[in-house]
Amino acid sequence: MRHLSTLFLATALLSLAPVAAQASEGASSIASALSAPGRPADAVALDESRKPAAILSFLGLKPGMHAADLVSGTGYWAEIMARVVGPKGHVIAYQPDQFYNDSDGAAIWTALMSREKNVTMTRYPFEKFAAPAASIDFAISNLNYHDQYWESSEYKIARSEPADYVAALYAAMKPGGVVGIIDHVGLTGDTRAIVNKVHRIDPEVVKADFIKAGFVLESASDILRNPQDDHTKLVFDPAVRGKTDRFVFKFRKPK
Repeated sequence: MRHLSTLFLATALLSLAPVAAQASEGASSIASALSAPGRPADAVALDESRKPAAILSFLGLKPGMHAADLVSGTGYWAEIMARVVGPKGHVIAYQPDQFYNDSDGAAIWTALMSREKNVTMTRYPFEKFAAPAASIDFAISNLNYHDQYWESSEYKIARSEPADYVAALYAAMKPGGVVGIIDHVGLTGDTRAIVNKVHRIDPEVVKADFIKAGFVLESASDILRNPQDDHTKLVFDPAVRGKTDRFVFKFRKPK
């Protein structure tokens, strides 16, 4: 009996070895991505509040993955992820037509894609996100999922249905693919009204949206939580900007 127990333990440990090796490889690649020179100083300055090493380790980004930066902005996450996935991987920055389409934005992206050859940008109308079916291993949405509930005549953001966006994202993910959602914690209530007023969202709304689309909530992290944050304040208020209470969800598309 003791012999069988020892054999079972040895077999179990051997089965875990590839998983441990992959996790170690991912952590090493993330550390190297952040320590290597070349990222803009203003991007590096954001690392303290965004904690990219902890976030990407938690979400499980690894070399060779085909990754997506959803509503990429200035490409903060796209650049880091490109360094992590390496030459055998690829990062697509999905950028709404309404954002970063002026000369300054173009210059930022020209420089980034010159530094990181495995990054490409795909532009799309904000309300009509689409990506090739089953093409993405890993996606991250940083502080922008709430905008699916946003409307703005100033920025030409028409009313859209968040369910359509999440359904399109679900179709784009490979079976087993991971979507990381980071967003500002908002109060319970009228989601559209709260988003339009303070650009926050109730975490339970996000959970419900993704689970309804077929994703599984694999885990959540308190890495970016801040109990001192005032959830009634606009996220751009100087009193809370860069210090908001943020939730981190790891959703997975079932295999």
